[in-house]
Amino acid sequence: MTITKSTSPTRVAGKSRLAVIGASSAATVATWAVLAPLAGIELKAEQGSSTTEVTGVAVFLAATVSALAGWGLLALLERRTVNARKIWTILAVAACILSLGSPLVSGVGIGAKLGLALLHLVVGAVVVLGLRRTALSAGDRCN
Repeated sequence: MTITKSTSPTRVAGKSRLAVIGASSAATVATWAVLAPLAGIELKAEQGSSTTEVTGVAVFLAATVSALAGWGLLALLERRTVNARKIWTILAVAACILSLGSPLVSGVGIGAKLGLALLHLVVGAVVVLGLRRTALSAGDRCN
């Protein structure tokens, strides 16, 4: 009897993609709660000629929509490509890195810039690490 070791990550079955969406939203709102209400950092961003305070509701909605978009792209790639996990991971990491431009440019003050960037990184980390584990390999899709 031989035991073979898989070199690709194992897919987590079940409703794990929905759990990743929930975890992303919860982790981001928890981070916001530590930064804004507890630490007292004013998370404000300039939008055009006005300044907007970033609220917990806005953070929840942005995290949820971002995670759902990641899920949608992963599902599309799984249907259209052989290397969906690899392609999706590269695109998701690139999107996370590029998203850091917004808070670093539009944040009002160094605390807001760093806090908003941290929120982007929390969403990115949970979504990339979580959804990547749920991706179907080419072999799983063919069976």
